[in-house]
Amino acid sequence: MAGKNEHRMLFDLRGGRRGKVVKVVYAVLAVLMGLSLFLVVGGFNIAELFSSSSGTGEAAKAYEEQAERIEAKLVKDPGEPDLLKSLTRTQINAGNAQVTVEPSGRTQVPADAAQDYQKAYQSWSEYLKATDKPDPGLALLVGPMLVQLAELSTTYEQADSRIESATEAQQIVTAQRPSLNAWTTLAFYAYFTDPELAEEARAEAKKLANNKSEREAIDKQLDEFKKNSDRYRSEKVKAEKAEEAAEKGGGAGGTGTIPSGENPLGGFGGLGE
Repeated sequence: MAGKNEHRMLFDLRGGRRGKVVKVVYAVLAVLMGLSLFLVVGGFNIAELFSSSSGTGEAAKAYEEQAERIEAKLVKDPGEPDLLKSLTRTQINAGNAQVTVEPSGRTQVPADAAQDYQKAYQSWSEYLKATDKPDPGLALLVGPMLVQLAELSTTYEQADSRIESATEAQQIVTAQRPSLNAWTTLAFYAYFTDPELAEEARAEAKKLANNKSEREAIDKQLDEFKKNSDRYRSEKVKAEKAEEAAEKGGGAGGTGTIPSGENPLGGFGGLGE
């Protein structure tokens, strides 16, 4: 992690081994989030999800203090579902309060925000263990948070784990609040984790479309996204094979990092411009 300074997401195309992993994973995920929101609500500005004001520090501090109070209650009542739900939401809010979006659309995630997201991920995992019926409203917040958190991944294995968790969160949403928005978002996530599930979600979304034109729009955008997710998997396989070869040659084994000097960005470049 790059210290306490701001940590740029996929559209900060700096070089380096870690940066290249981020480029491949999150250029694709940018399409996922952007297309889903645009398709469902028509030109939604993703910047509205995050803060762009100078008061982000105070807002984040307030949320973090609230999280500390909830954690104190959990010490006395560990595993209490409502407390874990509140803690997860508060930690997500603390992270979101520190994320800014530049006029160019470039998203900046400070290291402290990433830490709050990681805490939220842990709290969410504990919440799922503590309840038989997860809150779909909270799950709706968790998916995008995991996409943000996955930006920190240094390996494909780590990225896959977080994307899978986002998919599982979205399945909670579709199970309890099925809608065109829910199904299309699930399809986007699932193309990374379960293509068969993605196709099922696509079919459900099309059932809820109002007319032929909307169904064609769904297919057009999902087809394009499927190409990008296929490309992601292809790049992942290449990285894993390269590491296997390095391990056989006496190098250290790994979990699919991007070899230094290779530019796997390919056709994903410029998606954030």
